[in-house]
Amino acid sequence: MSDDLLKKTASDLGRMIATGDISPLELTENYLAAIKAHPLSGRIYARTTADRAIAEAKAATDRATNGTRNGPLDGVPISWKDLFDTAGTATEAGSAFLKHRLPDTDAEVLKNATHAGLICLGKTHMSELAFSGLGLNPVTETPPCVNNPNAVAGGSSSGAATSVAFNLAPAAIGSDTGGSVRIPSAWNDLVGLKTTAGLLSLKGVVPLCSKFDTVGPLCRCVEDAANLFAALGGTNPTPLVQSDLMGKRFAICTTLALDELDTEPKIAFEQAIKSLQAAGATVEELEIPELDTAMPMSACLFTTEAYAQWQTELEAHPDLMFPEILERFMAGKTFAGYEYVQDWKSLGQLRASYISRTAAYDAVILPSSAILPPDINRLLTDSDYYIRANLLALRNTRIGNLMGLCSLTLPTKHASCGLMINCNPFAERKLLTLGAEIEQALA
Repeated sequence: MSDDLLKKTASDLGRMIATGDISPLELTENYLAAIKAHPLSGRIYARTTADRAIAEAKAATDRATNGTRNGPLDGVPISWKDLFDTAGTATEAGSAFLKHRLPDTDAEVLKNATHAGLICLGKTHMSELAFSGLGLNPVTETPPCVNNPNAVAGGSSSGAATSVAFNLAPAAIGSDTGGSVRIPSAWNDLVGLKTTAGLLSLKGVVPLCSKFDTVGPLCRCVEDAANLFAALGGTNPTPLVQSDLMGKRFAICTTLALDELDTEPKIAFEQAIKSLQAAGATVEELEIPELDTAMPMSACLFTTEAYAQWQTELEAHPDLMFPEILERFMAGKTFAGYEYVQDWKSLGQLRASYISRTAAYDAVILPSSAILPPDINRLLTDSDYYIRANLLALRNTRIGNLMGLCSLTLPTKHASCGLMINCNPFAERKLLTLGAEIEQALA
């Protein structure tokens, strides 16, 4: 199989299967061979599931031959972040705490995807227990950024993004608690969808902060994101009905989101705005003061829940975790219960106010990340650099998690610089339609 075929979108591969141009078995065997041969695959895949993939591919090939395919992606192989339970295959969430953990059933979203005909290639490396936006993991492996071999790939779905960026999977499934789908997608020039919390099942997903944890795809185009979103939810995909951006209204989030931008993300965002305006969209700046109030709550809301979830392991074996991530977890024990409850009550009010303030716009746009991918070696040796990089990497994405939104990052013409689109909760259909229209404008 040619390298060009390995670079195709998941949806294009699905169409090729439908027309008989390629079989799922041939496609899967070639991806498995590419993974085996690639010099960086050990830093991307924690483990492959070759036997499962071949069995699923044979079944998909039979369905394709018999005209009984289960959907547009039936027979397409994809990768899974190593926090989705996979029956009979270790699921360790990048953590020594969970070494050799062996689930006996698949995660619910994996069951749904398998029913839709998607083939499981294997499990990808990630930040420890998903609690970092950088993708640095000295305990297991640190995948490299596709645009800079000395830089991190973004986290926590680091291996998920790089499996696609290095052409070792046409798409991947990750999770997003504070930006963990969108940051690695942005830094590796991919599309990444953060779904609304509670919309897709978390059953069988290793938890971090259950009130914020979400499941979403990392892929090459918005069409793939829409098809994968449907498969994960166990629903039939509806084709995106696109028009254009004429008459659409977008708000630029000027509160926090434009602060301390690296030069490249700043230029990429400004050029993206010009592309939207050239396509007929109205783009206006908008202050969102709710974010100034909500952002400081992150320290309490995220760390308290994360520490409560993993307290036993953290206290028993702190030596098994990278110190920078351990420190983030342990911060959760410093907050009182009343602070956590009060912050959630206040956040509910801020979310309602945000929805009201942005109601006149089709979406709110902002740079996906304020910074470019940081240097691996410096992150390992400079604590201040690590802390600043982690906070800035996740600052803009965390807005969507705090406000309970659905969110999409799209690649721009600048390497490792994404454009992020935020829409109201449970507005994924609108978000994906807008995303497809913006994708065309940016191209």
